[in-house]
Amino acid sequence: MQETEVPSHFTCPISMQLMKDPVIVSTGITYDREHIEKWLLTCKNKFCPVTKQVLSDDTDPTPNHTLRRLIQSWCILNNFDRIPTPKQPIDRSQMLKLLNDTKKSPQNRLECLKNLRSICQASPMSIKFLEQNGAVDFLALLITNHEFIDEALDLLYNLQVSEASLKQLANDEFFESLVFVLKSTNFQSRVHAIIILKSIFHVADPALLIRIQPPVVVEVVSLLQDNVSQQASKAALKLLIEICRWGKNRIKSVEAGAIFVLIEHLLLDKFSTASERRSCELVLVLLDQLCGCAEGRAELLKHGAGIAIVSKKVLRVSQLATCRGVRILASIARFSATSRVLQEMLQVGVVAKLCLVVQVDGNGKTKDRAKDILRLHSRVWKNASCVPSYLLSSYPS
Repeated sequence: MQETEVPSHFTCPISMQLMKDPVIVSTGITYDREHIEKWLLTCKNKFCPVTKQVLSDDTDPTPNHTLRRLIQSWCILNNFDRIPTPKQPIDRSQMLKLLNDTKKSPQNRLECLKNLRSICQASPMSIKFLEQNGAVDFLALLITNHEFIDEALDLLYNLQVSEASLKQLANDEFFESLVFVLKSTNFQSRVHAIIILKSIFHVADPALLIRIQPPVVVEVVSLLQDNVSQQASKAALKLLIEICRWGKNRIKSVEAGAIFVLIEHLLLDKFSTASERRSCELVLVLLDQLCGCAEGRAELLKHGAGIAIVSKKVLRVSQLATCRGVRILASIARFSATSRVLQEMLQVGVVAKLCLVVQVDGNGKTKDRAKDILRLHSRVWKNASCVPSYLLSSYPS
């Protein structure tokens, strides 16, 4: 391909790349469809990049067929790959008719769902329009009625629902429907359900989170235990972290078996990649929350590897993981420090690890917390033979 300067009027004013699907917006300026939609949706701008005038939400961009043909001809003449003629997205009147058809004709709903999915895949602007015109309510109705639930969940997931719409979904009836999905054997639906549930909880009113029902927590913990996918596990961890900030949800999570599941995650995962390290951090953050209650600490101590695996992650994963690991050990040392527990902490290397934190950790608060733990039980630990002498030399006085 020869080096040829691209005419400026063939490039998008936003990206300065060759236009593939030129469209004219309400201000009369031509942009590439992909880039103007990204400007309006992803960047959440409401104005024309060139004129700075506000763009109307009620008007679809108009295809600039003349410019597209000129660009295609220029590509052929200058030995560039010819840009294919883009498939034009369905217009708003057709989308409204399709939405109305889905509400009126139950027997055609599955076919309509497939058509709505095709629309979502064609254009981000179409996704926004569908959401604004009742698609979320319709899909929520199908899900709560257990009607074409897998297809409806898949479409709801791909709609990338706004915060306002998510708040409308925050109700007990819809939560019960998602719990029903979490119990199913459909892998993809379970993934979509936990991600949607996490998104709803993130924006839900705290009053709703305080009274979350135990079956919801049980199924979230069950999905985490099944390790359906890394994406689903992260969503479940973030969801539990969110709800455990409120009311008695920490106790509900402990009673659902979360402590044992989290410890097993720490035992199985190697955390060699950035994504795995992030998972480890989330597990330790949640364990820290749950060890803030007596029930959580008791469950951690029941697991034979609980204290040891938390200690092992200190100084091995990340600074955040070290901070949370030391906080967990501090909760045990301050509130559950029986003679048996103190001996176990000594034997599995917790005391040696805390001495190492005092020596090398760069986080001042974490170092101070480690010193406080060591001082608190210095009569038991300071002269222990199983702690290396080079570490005991840094034992706080």
